[in-house]
Amino acid sequence: MKPFVFINAAMSLDGKISNDRREQVRISSPEDFRVVDRLRAESDAVMVGIGTVLSDDPKLTVKSEELRRERVERGLPENPIRVVVDSRARTPLNSQVLNQAARTIVAVAEVADEEKVELLRRRAEVFVAGKERVDLRALLEHLYSIGVRRLMVEGGSEINYSLIKEGLVDEIRVFYSGMVIAGRRAPTLVSGESFDTPVEARLKSVEPLGNGVAVVWEMRTANLRKV
Repeated sequence: MKPFVFINAAMSLDGKISNDRREQVRISSPEDFRVVDRLRAESDAVMVGIGTVLSDDPKLTVKSEELRRERVERGLPENPIRVVVDSRARTPLNSQVLNQAARTIVAVAEVADEEKVELLRRRAEVFVAGKERVDLRALLEHLYSIGVRRLMVEGGSEINYSLIKEGLVDEIRVFYSGMVIAGRRAPTLVSGESFDTPVEARLKSVEPLGNGVAVVWEMRTANLRKV
């Protein structure tokens, strides 16, 4: 069993989620930020890849005091569980995702340096699965076993690719912003190698939101062999 998994991302008109220096770029509108905060508050856990931790140093906590209070009133912690997919245990020990604001799980592979893993264990829970790379299916099964039913994935492009490749994504929500970033090396929503058969999705909803539009896609299974 696995949680319901949805990817949330903000993207420019030309399909970029950052610039070619992979710096944090404010793409979402204020209206989208509020929606994303609610989506986070309604999730049991929030997941990111190590690339996002290294480039953005996110907190992955609920910003709104009202939404945090609503969670507490429902008998939940103020913030959802934070999950970092970090095969080689590269998460800096001073990362904001390792603060005490919420429960944090760092998923590593067997190849990770043992000394780094032990240092991470002092600040977070460590889940080991997979030899060279984190076994995402095993990770999702573990998250389900500890009560995670709704998992929000907030990037980046590598973790998005891996989850889609494994057929583990149920929905993708994208906020398309009224801006152009450009850059040949700027990351897109999904990186990795091309699939020989494109992964199809069904349009679920479209909503104008500030200077952009939020689109929700329902993912369909496909033959995901790499070319």
